Amino acid sequence: MTPKKDDLIDSQNSGFFQDLVLRVKVLWRLMGDRRVNFLLKLLPLFSLIYLISPIDLLPGLTLPVIGALDDAAVVWIGTSLFMNLVPEGIVREHLNALQRVVSGSWRDAPEEPQPDDIIEADARDPDEA
Repeated sequence: MTPKKDDLIDSQNSGFFQDLVLRVKVLWRLMGDRRVNFLLKLLPLFSLIYLISPIDLLPGLTLPVIGALDDAAVVWIGTSLFMNLVPEGIVREHLNALQRVVSGSWRDAPEEPQPDDIIEADARDPDEA
């Protein structure tokens, strides 16, 4: 059984914000991918335009909580629909490329080489046989 596209991003090993950042990065990469249909790219674009446009289906002044939720729902539906309509192989390719990035932390080099860091070897020129 193949996993669904929503299951490609493993949210069990990461937090909510890491998952959100990863989804945004995948979305950004898919928007720049030439293999993705131009008409599909209009879905997240129009949902973001709706978010910043002054035209609103449910204005926030009359319904304060619902007015904000409908904006978030339109963005979520637009981006989710886009991610589900893009071929799974392309989504997986970009996701794998992003997950291959090695995260690390800064560490100062030791002052002097430790005995375990020294490797005894003879030097030779690889061009000479």
